[in-house]
Amino acid sequence: MEKYLINPNQKIAKINKDLYGHFSEHLGRCIYEGIFVGENSKIPNVNGMRCDVVNALKEMGIPVLRWPGGCFADEYHWKDGIGDKSQRKKMINTHWGGVVEDNSFGTHEYFELCRQLGCDTYVNGNVGSGSVQEMSEWIEYMTFDGVSPMAELRRKNGSEKPFNLKYFGVGNESWGCGGNMDPEYYGCLFKRYNTYCRDYDSKKHISRIACGPNSCDYKWTREVMDKVKHNANGIALHYYTVPTGDWGHKGSATVFDKNEYDSTICKAYKMEELITNHLAVMDSVNPEKWVKLIVDEWGTWYDVEEGTNPGFLYQQNTMRDAIVAGLTLNIFNKHADRIMMANIAQTVNVLQSVILTDGEKMIKTPTYYVFKMYKEHQENTLLGSYITTPMLNSVNDKKDFPQLCESASVDENGTVYSTITNNSSTKSAKIKCQVADTKVESITAEILTGECHEKNDFEETENVKTVPFTDFRKLKDGFTAIIPACSVVKFVINK
Repeated sequence: MEKYLINPNQKIAKINKDLYGHFSEHLGRCIYEGIFVGENSKIPNVNGMRCDVVNALKEMGIPVLRWPGGCFADEYHWKDGIGDKSQRKKMINTHWGGVVEDNSFGTHEYFELCRQLGCDTYVNGNVGSGSVQEMSEWIEYMTFDGVSPMAELRRKNGSEKPFNLKYFGVGNESWGCGGNMDPEYYGCLFKRYNTYCRDYDSKKHISRIACGPNSCDYKWTREVMDKVKHNANGIALHYYTVPTGDWGHKGSATVFDKNEYDSTICKAYKMEELITNHLAVMDSVNPEKWVKLIVDEWGTWYDVEEGTNPGFLYQQNTMRDAIVAGLTLNIFNKHADRIMMANIAQTVNVLQSVILTDGEKMIKTPTYYVFKMYKEHQENTLLGSYITTPMLNSVNDKKDFPQLCESASVDENGTVYSTITNNSSTKSAKIKCQVADTKVESITAEILTGECHEKNDFEETENVKTVPFTDFRKLKDGFTAIIPACSVVKFVINK
């Protein structure tokens, strides 16, 4: 029996709700069809936003939404996406499928979407193909409440008051699709662009996000941190879980064997190593720790579903993805003292989506249910916790990874929330949990589980969903439980 200790006396840090963020890019059917259908669509909508998708995201507890990219951000010119929709410029989306982008979803539509969702805003600016003036004017357009050309233009386009912009990314993947830059060059460029991203309202500071590393590029982190540490609030890490490790053949989202399952989980668990190591590099440059880490692109990446546009990155979503989501969110919680925000890629119809759509139809993926299960962690206080666990071996990676991953938090009323993933596809686990110095009054629990290939589709929309979990026994100071294979379990502990 594995031992699990939760220590309510060890309060570590507040879990920023934005650790549970999402990413929406002008890519495939994420924005168009997935979120935005236009005011004249037969699909029920409010100001063009799908009612079913908006309601589902609100129910899930979406805290922040990143837009417009991604790679698209560095070819996006914001003035093409404002004003009369019929007069907006069209362009070719060169990164994603070579399709026509009609710019009908732009700045005003994005802030309207976030208004409906009730979530924080995170806009990514164009450094790769844009100019300092263009970025400066966009900040002015979005946030200035005085007399200026951009503020007047915003008013002319229907928004009298400025928008509430919380985060602004100065470029995206500048080491790759955002300009193929060297870290020293980008670091200097960040300072130049950032100078003109002004806080027009002294009471509403815009958190500036610098482009961080791709996976384990620690040199990029060190060199960029050395340049931006006095100017940036956060630096953004990108890491995708590719089961095969081969970007030319990433593997199927639904057809995989045990070895490929284990490799997926093993590679997802690498997030712990990346966060720890990048934070160590950041601290060596900035021991005061005023720059936070952000993971604004993460998730599984497989080959696209057969018959779909390769540039649209549409993939299905199984219990394997739910395990990746659960263990990753537990890792983020454990580093709540240093991680400001994280955004899974991407919200609808792209990569590890929480929602899939097909015309008027909509389904919630297994990943959706994990985010909904974990939403109580948002703004809670992270507690010290530890679980003993068997180690599993990934044959393909020749590495071990833990069978069990957990995190625990407490809300303002003293209720403790514990989330556990059993990462094994075949083995259950017996655990005994002790909540230190606590008399437990009651416990409730819910579970998401199933055979690792199980999924929701448009024929069986609720094949995978959360249900009450009862295979536990309350103790005076905790509980014992049997955690099934391939499962995510949440315990709510009242004292």
